[in-house]
Amino acid sequence: MILDVDGVAFNYRSAPVIRDITFDLRPHQILAILGPNGVGKTTLLKCMNAILRPKAGSVLIEGADLLTADRMEIARKVGYVPQRCEAGRMTVFDAVLLGRRPHIGWDVTDKDIRIVEAAVRMLHLEDLALRYIDEMSGGELQKVSIARALVQEPRVLLLDEPTSSLDLRNQLEILGIVRQVTTEHDVAAVMTMHDLNMALRYADRFILLKDGVIHAAGGPDVVTPEIIEAVYGVPVTVERYNGFRFVVPLEPESP
Repeated sequence: MILDVDGVAFNYRSAPVIRDITFDLRPHQILAILGPNGVGKTTLLKCMNAILRPKAGSVLIEGADLLTADRMEIARKVGYVPQRCEAGRMTVFDAVLLGRRPHIGWDVTDKDIRIVEAAVRMLHLEDLALRYIDEMSGGELQKVSIARALVQEPRVLLLDEPTSSLDLRNQLEILGIVRQVTTEHDVAAVMTMHDLNMALRYADRFILLKDGVIHAAGGPDVVTPEIIEAVYGVPVTVERYNGFRFVVPLEPESP
């Protein structure tokens, strides 16, 4: 097991946001965390990365407790891609190179440069490598953020709405890269998503949150019309086409 989350809970002030979140994940697996706005998806990711300190529970990566680790150790194990990335006055190459900081000793090595160049190629950023990131579109900046997380060589990738600012082509490209990385590098990925159909296309495991707790969890078969309606309050049908499952919203019944 690469990731083991056990009983994680978090409060904002005295109000509970998430409670008793428990799941595990193996290498090569992609987990999609689904649920409506405000249900605690981003809070859960930040607890898993120790950006927020849970009120209760543990987060283990290959047996090591992240909640007692220092920031550098966490950064060597977890690559985190937030919803929004702050743009500064640096080039794409330098921004990606920052992801090597947990591994850099006295100076940047040839190995660090090769790893950054490989990530830039993987995200198709070669032509943008010397552009300043404060001159880039939101979608381009998101790809830079993912490249920076990849060069950390993490054991687990955490991605908060990784395709939210991307067009359809780039959504498919980014999620395909996440799949490629998990397969080729023996890592696992956890993504929060709003697009149920993209989640069904690329994820292996699913957690659906409702009222701060896990309402349903499992493989693709857990994403049923009944569970989706219970979580989102919208009637749907789930259809199959060309080997993929799709969620089709229905018109709600008139009161």
